Parts: sequence; C-alpha cells; structure tokens
Amino acid sequence: MATIELTTLIDAPAQRVFDLARSIDLHVKTAGKSREQAVAGVTTGLIGLGQTVTWKASHFGVWQTLTVEITAFEPPHSFSDSMLSGAFRRMEHRHSFEQTASGTVMRDVFTFESPLGILGKLVDAIFLKRYMSRFLIERNRILKLTAESGEWSQYCPPSS
Repeated sequence: MATIELTTLIDAPAQRVFDLARSIDLHVKTAGKSREQAVAGVTTGLIGLGQTVTWKASHFGVWQTLTVEITAFEPPHSFSDSMLSGAFRRMEHRHSFEQTASGTVMRDVFTFESPLGILGKLVDAIFLKRYMSRFLIERNRILKLTAESGEWSQYCPPSS
C-alpha cells in the first residue's frame, strides 16, 4: 500500500476551501490533462456524505472509470472518499482543513494499492506514487489559486 501526504497553506477561510475541495466542477478543472469528467452520480455542484461520483479519465492513454463514495463528512473540518470500483485494488482519500490565523491548512492523505500483488506493489513504488503525487499537487495548486481569487464563487456558495 502506498500513501501520499500533502499539506497546502491557503489564504482563505476553511469553509471555502472545504467546499472547493468537494466541488465536482472544480475537480474537472484541476484534472485537465487527464480529461477527467464526472459521468454518473453527482456530476456537478458539491458532493456530500453518502453520495457517489463516477469519474471517466484518460491515464497512460487508456480510458478508465473510478467510482468513489463520500464516507465521512465533518464540515468544514474534513471529509473522506473511498473507491467503490476502479483500477485500484483499494483507494482512500482523506481531506482535512484547519483554520489558522494565516488562512487554512489543507491536508491530504491519499492511500492506494494497485492490483496484481507484488507486481502492483512494484508499480506503486517505482512509478504510480510519483504520478499520483504530481496529479494531487497540481489539483491543490489550482484549488489554492481559485480559493485566493474571485474565481471561488463560481464553484461554491457565497457563504463559503
């Protein structure tokens, strides 16, 4: 099993960052290189507890689908999503948000495991962990830029 942990400081309120992190529309924007689209479940707006979304994306030149469910939800502090079906053997993503004097500390803990036993573990260690880290870093970069600009209101309620 591989784990990626990221911390991003964002100059915006925790509620806004929490909402942007669960915005289907912003997720599509942040995943531009993979041409990711929400094709089933919640396909636009904000996703919440017990809801699912199915993503279709091109990774490594192959179209894949991934269905996740929001399995924990504590606004504006944290939420988690877990894979129901997809290419991974297992995948979980915990998002947490801590309000500080200088903004919000957003933390991601992304855990995944590829199928195929020892071969999958080698792929995770040699290649996939780096690929997924880059994917999440780029997502967080765009989320941060959006939260710190006037663009955030396109993706979440004005109260955020």
